[in-house]
Amino acid sequence: MSFDPITLALVQKQLDHVSKYMGWAMTRTAQSPIFSESHDFSCFLSDAAGDALSVADGLPIHTGGGDFAVRAVLRDYGGDLHDGDVFLLNDPYEAGGNHLPDWTIIRPILLDGTLLGFASNRAHQSDIGGGAAGTYNAAATEIFHEGIRLPVLRLVEHGELRRDLWRLLLLNSRTPDLLDGDLAAMLGSTKTGHDKILEIARELGIERTQAVFRAVLDHAQVMMQDAIRTLPEGEYFGEDISDTDCFKTVDVAVRVRMTVKDGHLHMDFTGSSPQIRGFKNSSLANTTSAVLMGVMSFFNGRVPQNQGAMRQVSITAPLGSVVNAMPPAPMTMNTVHPTSEIVHAVWKALGRAVVDDACAGWGKTSHCISSGRNANGRTYVMYHWHGSSAPGAVKGRDGFPAAGQLCTLGGMNLPNAETYEQIYPVTVLRHEMRTDGGGAGEYRGGTGLHYEAVAHGEAQYSFRSEGTRKSTGYGINGGKGGAVGSIVLTPLDGSGEIDAQDYGVRTIGPTHIKIASSGGGGFGDPLRRPPAKVHRDVLDETVSIAAARADYGVVVDPQTLDLDLPATAALRAGMAAARQSTPAKDDDDAVA
Repeated sequence: MSFDPITLALVQKQLDHVSKYMGWAMTRTAQSPIFSESHDFSCFLSDAAGDALSVADGLPIHTGGGDFAVRAVLRDYGGDLHDGDVFLLNDPYEAGGNHLPDWTIIRPILLDGTLLGFASNRAHQSDIGGGAAGTYNAAATEIFHEGIRLPVLRLVEHGELRRDLWRLLLLNSRTPDLLDGDLAAMLGSTKTGHDKILEIARELGIERTQAVFRAVLDHAQVMMQDAIRTLPEGEYFGEDISDTDCFKTVDVAVRVRMTVKDGHLHMDFTGSSPQIRGFKNSSLANTTSAVLMGVMSFFNGRVPQNQGAMRQVSITAPLGSVVNAMPPAPMTMNTVHPTSEIVHAVWKALGRAVVDDACAGWGKTSHCISSGRNANGRTYVMYHWHGSSAPGAVKGRDGFPAAGQLCTLGGMNLPNAETYEQIYPVTVLRHEMRTDGGGAGEYRGGTGLHYEAVAHGEAQYSFRSEGTRKSTGYGINGGKGGAVGSIVLTPLDGSGEIDAQDYGVRTIGPTHIKIASSGGGGFGDPLRRPPAKVHRDVLDETVSIAAARADYGVVVDPQTLDLDLPATAALRAGMAAARQSTPAKDDDDAVA
């Protein structure tokens, strides 16, 4: 059967709507604030072969490799799928998972005995056991230290919940009350997607539904070919480096050599660092997802986000490297690191191919997770995402002040401070944009945030400190890097300040928490930023008077806060002349 482009576009939008509808159902019914407040889950739809048809909901790091999980179900149960069945998995080695905290519910969609596809929800659980509450065990050196490992399991059989398995899952969580409600919400969201796809199939018929699913994927493949052909053919290199393996200071490099040829991209990660001792190793599913996220975001919505587009991208990820680790390497941090390094490396390679479309870097993580006992004696897990890092700038747009971690691409919500004060033993004192946090540029990097709170009671803390030692939001095309982040805890017992620049797990009593999230990189020459915009930044207190002068050559009167245009013109002329005698080095190593 053939379909015209308008029909295919409409079907894709309909599938995307179903995916988002599943997400709305999850948000409104989940127990954990990590879902209801922050949306740390993603719903997606696949065809009968496991190819993703729509990944419109949630976080791109969850869904770009979702086909690995669905294919694991087909591998283990492909000849034994029934209406009413639901499957559960999480293992990155055995079951196509990203990392252990991301549990994936997969529900087959059958009509009159014919498999049409799958409705899935991948969600980061509040706690799955392991060596640290909240699943992020920075002391882990094996995956066995990180929580329960789930191969493909049939959680619901012919519509009947396997209650023995359900009890086993709850028994292996410190927050069984949350897990009980969250799993039920995941089941409900996939049932919503299942029912809506059946509505489409009953209207179109089985054969036409199968045909239009194939056509949607083929259409995305052609559109991706066309997008790739806008890139000059050749080889382009990108690299990004972490400076710790979670236990000691050491360069952990992600290197990619991108080949552009005949409407196809090949990403070769040969030369990346070997897998490391700490929990920042990537599974192949996670690496694939990160590559797709980097490529699709670069093309900025020009291509439908489904598996058809991914057909035009191939990956070489050497086994035993940090981007394709071998068991029993720990992996819990991999959706954040090395995902950030993978995306940055891909962006840098793409930025070398098309300089004007280059993306400045996002600031890396600078926040913590705390876990303790609330007033009723139950375990809580609180993610201090209010200190989330900032995106970099692109041509035509400043970076957002904060948008979660890079792996979310803005798909995760920052929680409401007042809501968190009701749920957790914490008082939020400050939550505002940083001054001089964003990298200077024609388009300024995201500022990052200041977050201060008092945590009441003893708690166990796990730190994410990748952005606290150096500027990580790299500047591009003459832009400057974003500000370094910081995490400082001051226990209320007077025992002394804790500067959390390293990964680790510590038990701390009531404490004052102060976080400055790392800033995003700037795009383009700061002297090309219109003085009126810099003046607006000064009035908004996102750029200081001193930085306006030093970075942008813009003079603002410190008494009246008026913009001095004649003085600005003279200062900028002098700065430009000085540059000609001593050319400035671009902060970014990918684009000269």
